Amino acid sequence: MKLSRRIFAWVLAGAVLLGTAATASAQRMSNSSGSNIGRVESDGRVYNSSGSNMGRIENGGRIYNSSGSYVGKVESDGRMYNSSGSYIGRVESDGRVYNSSGSYMGRVESGGRIYNSSGSFIGEARGVDTKKAAVLFFFKLI
Repeated sequence: MKLSRRIFAWVLAGAVLLGTAATASAQRMSNSSGSNIGRVESDGRVYNSSGSNMGRIENGGRIYNSSGSYVGKVESDGRMYNSSGSYIGRVESDGRVYNSSGSYMGRVESGGRIYNSSGSFIGEARGVDTKKAAVLFFFKLI
């Protein structure tokens, strides 16, 4: 399973720590080759590797795109919904990610390494909350 270019450029490229001046509170994200793809700031703002704002994931789980439009939510129990309120999947407490049909999509390990459903390493998001990493790497909300 390959990540779409949009997700890879947003999450991987958008959630990795790069671009503008990085702060100690920002968390880097990288692709499977180790290339920086963006960063996630402590306030949930997501930037791509060029420093462009891709959106934000608030601590309460609400997700917004770069224009500030609400695009979805991740609940505290890991269930994820799109802007229409439709269930799109979940991330389990152990980092396993499933789509709305219950099919396994991959996993986010506690150390930040991310694997697809085949077990192939697809990227890393060290220090990024597991649910935020799942939104960025597996669900196309931003």
